[in-house]
Amino acid sequence: MHWFHAPVTRRRFISSTGALALSSALPTVLFAKTGGPARLVVVILRGALDGLAAVPPHGDPAYAGLHRELAIAVPGAADGALGLDGLFGLHPSLGFLHERYLGGELIVLHAVASPYRDRSHFDGQNVLENGLTQPLGTADGWLNRALATLPARRSGGDSERAVAISQNVPLILRGDAPVLSKSPLATPDVDEDLLARLADLYSKDDWFSARLSEAVQTEKLGDRRAEVGGGEPASAASRVPSMPAQPAAPSQQAAATGLPVTDRISGAARMAAALMRSEGGPEIAVIEAGGWDTHANQGGANGQLANRFTELSHGLAALFQDLGDRMNDVVVLKMSEFGRTVRQNGNRGTDHGHATCFMVLGGPVRGGRVYGRWPGLAREQLFEGRDLMLTTDYRDVFAELAQKHLGTRDVNKIFPNHRIDPGNYRGLIAT
Repeated sequence: MHWFHAPVTRRRFISSTGALALSSALPTVLFAKTGGPARLVVVILRGALDGLAAVPPHGDPAYAGLHRELAIAVPGAADGALGLDGLFGLHPSLGFLHERYLGGELIVLHAVASPYRDRSHFDGQNVLENGLTQPLGTADGWLNRALATLPARRSGGDSERAVAISQNVPLILRGDAPVLSKSPLATPDVDEDLLARLADLYSKDDWFSARLSEAVQTEKLGDRRAEVGGGEPASAASRVPSMPAQPAAPSQQAAATGLPVTDRISGAARMAAALMRSEGGPEIAVIEAGGWDTHANQGGANGQLANRFTELSHGLAALFQDLGDRMNDVVVLKMSEFGRTVRQNGNRGTDHGHATCFMVLGGPVRGGRVYGRWPGLAREQLFEGRDLMLTTDYRDVFAELAQKHLGTRDVNKIFPNHRIDPGNYRGLIAT
């Protein structure tokens, strides 16, 4: 196995600045910890993100032959990856994230998963959010359990410390600790969790799975929008003000960059930022984004998945812009329930796999690095001969952020059936 841990050096930064043209309209800000309250934004990409597309291992000799037309070319080639460290790059649609990496504000974690291996969206998401090894093992989520272990607030009193930007509170935030729930201003017409359950039910029917995946991505299902007003708090009276029924006008800075304000992720990110900026507002926000189940017509540098990456990049840029200097104290965790197969399937897509990539970004992180242990893509290195092998348990990532960033008092209460070993921490947070 190959250990990777590649900090940005001055030479690598200078040699890579040409790639910044892809995101030259976006602001470059280097953040420093200010001593304000630690904040966390969790972005859940539902549907199983293809980590080999988001962070292509272009330097692995087996990658291009297995991912075939879905593979992202080497940096410098037409539609090539945005270079990171010689082995890995970022998808060319993730220009904002590449800028954050070069600025030392983004960490990439590859080959990340949990011990769960049955490739069901519903069960995989349940495990991702409950922090255990099996689905349906508990009715509460690890982030709600973390809330109960945090030091008392210095301001904000007993108002809710976390918000779900979602029509329903996701499992990750369910539990005894009170949280706020706000519906995003623009949501898809189709219940993507229901579609994921249907996909699981018919997972052995290749024709049905392919047609369902295609349908999810069509304009009839994936692009229609319904205006939804602010939701009711998940607990009793909240001191966080309600959001307006219509999106607020973009700031002068956002208007100058030309960032879209209608993307689903951008709308949710801006709502999260507004709530976190408010007096006594939440310190933790969870954003959900579906549409990552790419069984058919996935695309490579362009196409369906590339469009989703563009939306993700815009959404994270909107979050950074709207939080402004508060990003000094914010960590953003991007995660997905599992990855996808290393080999392209017969429908020019990928099927449910095992390990994937996570990303951690923001002012407090020790960024400009790719962390972990690369298992390789040769057949004997794959999980069950088809999937990227797990080398980092994502509960260690969650535990490190809870302890080193949020300041939880007892991380063992958050993950009761996982032995927390600080020796497995990656050094994600600058101290």
